[in-house]
Amino acid sequence: MYEPGSISIRSLLIFISVFDAQSFSEVARREGVSASLVSRSIHQLEDALGQQLFYRNTRAVIPTEAGRLFIDYARNMTEQLSEARKELQDRALEPAGLVRLNAPVFFGQRHIAPWLPGFAAHYPNLQIELILTDDYIDPHRDATDVIFRIGTLTDSSFHARVFGPQRYHAAASADYISRHGAPDSPGDLHNHKCLVYRGSSGPNRWLFRENQGQWVHYPVPALLTSNNAEALLTAALGGMGIILFPDWLIGDSMQRGDLIKLLPDYEAANKTEAQHIAAIYPNVRHPPLNVRTVIDYFIRVYGSPLYWRYD
Repeated sequence: MYEPGSISIRSLLIFISVFDAQSFSEVARREGVSASLVSRSIHQLEDALGQQLFYRNTRAVIPTEAGRLFIDYARNMTEQLSEARKELQDRALEPAGLVRLNAPVFFGQRHIAPWLPGFAAHYPNLQIELILTDDYIDPHRDATDVIFRIGTLTDSSFHARVFGPQRYHAAASADYISRHGAPDSPGDLHNHKCLVYRGSSGPNRWLFRENQGQWVHYPVPALLTSNNAEALLTAALGGMGIILFPDWLIGDSMQRGDLIKLLPDYEAANKTEAQHIAAIYPNVRHPPLNVRTVIDYFIRVYGSPLYWRYD
């Protein structure tokens, strides 16, 4: 009677080696054991499965149909055990060496750099390299371990750990509102002074919707355009006009009351696709310990909901 415990990992490894080499003697030489031990291990595995796995003759060992079917299961089982062993071993180790981080400029300044002293204190054997750039970075080609990315996640060649959504708000200072009033609907924005971010693909669109309906683009008059979000934020805080920015950039200003949220009955965005804040890294089965350490740390400090969220 077949019992699951009668199949050993050793027998699976020998089976895989014989399947690949199609020879008992070659596997025996490689493993430093006798050919009879290899043959006996295969016989025991066949008895446990109740299936013949190889045809034997004097010239070759040829997999049967059952052997060809079982090889995928054997490889998966041994690979999973190897991964489990590696992960358990990693848990006994301390993160060490260089870990390279990449992030958008303003997000990195506001929500990565301030947390690095605590990270370094907790993991003293890690050295940190932080590169801030708004250029596209490919972790398969560029020397980067973890990329903090904001936007639509579509590339399946990366693993992504999502921290949370990116939410947009229209906002202005109390001084601006006292002088110009607040818009009652997105259509009123054409009567206001707007401060618009302009990236490499042109000025951001201002999109609004009600009750999970369709996004509508509202062209706005730009009193000031800039490719620098911090400059636009400074101008808005000084009462120059209305901005449309994500909560990670202006959430603290709204929490302090330096900016007032406008159009509270509408959702705002600059793209129709859902935008997320995530950490991405190359698509590997077992991410390195340093990568997991960075991501787990920022999951803890960002919290759920994200600490900068403003409703």
